[in-house]
Amino acid sequence: MQPTLVVMAAGMGSRFGGAKQMEPISEHGEALLDFSVYDALRAGFGKIVIVIKKAIEADFEEAVGARLRRQADVVYAYQELTDLPGGRVPPEGRVKPWGTGQAVLAARRAVGDVPFAVINADDFYGRDAFAVMAEFLSDSPTGYAMVGYRLGNTLSEHGSVARGVCSTENGFLTALTERTKIVKTPDGAAYTEDGETWVPLPLDTIVSMQLFGFLPDFFGHLETGFETFLRNNPDPLKGEFFLPKRVGELISQGQATLRVLESADKWFGVTYREDKPAVVAAIAALRAGGAYPDGQLTMSR
Repeated sequence: MQPTLVVMAAGMGSRFGGAKQMEPISEHGEALLDFSVYDALRAGFGKIVIVIKKAIEADFEEAVGARLRRQADVVYAYQELTDLPGGRVPPEGRVKPWGTGQAVLAARRAVGDVPFAVINADDFYGRDAFAVMAEFLSDSPTGYAMVGYRLGNTLSEHGSVARGVCSTENGFLTALTERTKIVKTPDGAAYTEDGETWVPLPLDTIVSMQLFGFLPDFFGHLETGFETFLRNNPDPLKGEFFLPKRVGELISQGQATLRVLESADKWFGVTYREDKPAVVAAIAALRAGGAYPDGQLTMSR
């Protein structure tokens, strides 16, 4: 049974200034998601579940979705502000959905009872990353996995980024801490929690770029975690249920194991609009080097 790929594409990219999941980054009008789907299909993934907001479905279908359907079985799942457990209603004044944990939970019915991987729509992970994840998910795993990247290969020259900082032992994750404001510094990198105190981070720190691999039982863990988050959320208008944080909780509580997979590929993405020229150049270089065909990406279904 082929694993499914879940793509988180509901975010609007406030730092980017628009819907970066639909932003063209190649001469053929392809978005970064085109390359991720192409690499995932080559690696052995089957169905593609794309988590979006219902409000952007028509625009997404026109810009990206229709093109992807020529390659793969594409299904939409919808992350909405009102998709809450137990008959809850959103607090007055809340505008945005509830974060990456809720985004993955929104895909539970479309995924069903098969192993699945999770990615961001606006990140480039590389062919090798999908290959090692597909191999893991296809080999009767008993736990979860993630592809780890060096922090120094994931920073933006144009502002702060959010990353899941990993602690590992013998190839397994021991802790995953979400740092929402990491910046590049003259000496390497640093993060802050309060906007004033900065803590150095080594550039070879392993971080999560949210390329995770899960078994179907993970949806139950997400539901439990989301309910707990909603009960205890100190910021009802802006608080988010982060996927890496929930993974970290399961590891620290001994409820799950997560293997950290290695990839030789370099991550890149468009956190800020100023990042786009470097991403366009990187894609063009990969294409010129033979990593991708000269024409528009196509895979036989």
